[in-house]
Amino acid sequence: MRRESHGPELLAEFGTVDAMLHAIDALGDSYGEIETYTPYDVPDVDGRLGLRPSRIGWIAAFGGLCGMVTAYGIQWWADVHAYPLNVGGRPLHAAPAFLLVTFEGTVLGAALATFIGLLLLLGFPKLWAPVDEVEGFDRAAIDRFWIAIPALANENDRERADALLHEAGALRTVVVGGA
Repeated sequence: MRRESHGPELLAEFGTVDAMLHAIDALGDSYGEIETYTPYDVPDVDGRLGLRPSRIGWIAAFGGLCGMVTAYGIQWWADVHAYPLNVGGRPLHAAPAFLLVTFEGTVLGAALATFIGLLLLLGFPKLWAPVDEVEGFDRAAIDRFWIAIPALANENDRERADALLHEAGALRTVVVGGA
């Protein structure tokens, strides 16, 4: 989940995944909550940043369960209480007849919960962020890898982080937002 930035951030651009991973290892835990921007999923990043597993799976399961209970409940209520028709001597509550709609309700509930959950967890819609103003940042969706370090306390910390990032293979660093 994207944290809200309160002050300037130091952005570093990398040409390769290995250079970015080396920089993450070099920074360690000493610079707070680091954010990465990559053109594709890099499996090692979550573990190196110490991120907890995503909650979206549980949100989808809960949405699916709610959709299943709702779909089955509506059918049961309609057949047993609202319109109890005796058709051919069959029981009012015929569970096998409810399975198809129940399955569809489960899928619909899971899909809606996933969509809404992602919007809420990721803070969308966010139409603008300070990193959008960085020249060349659009290449994060093509072939470049970026690391954002949150607001640093003073200029010495920023210079130390900048040197560390360049040692790790950063092509360039940029300060965005805040002061």
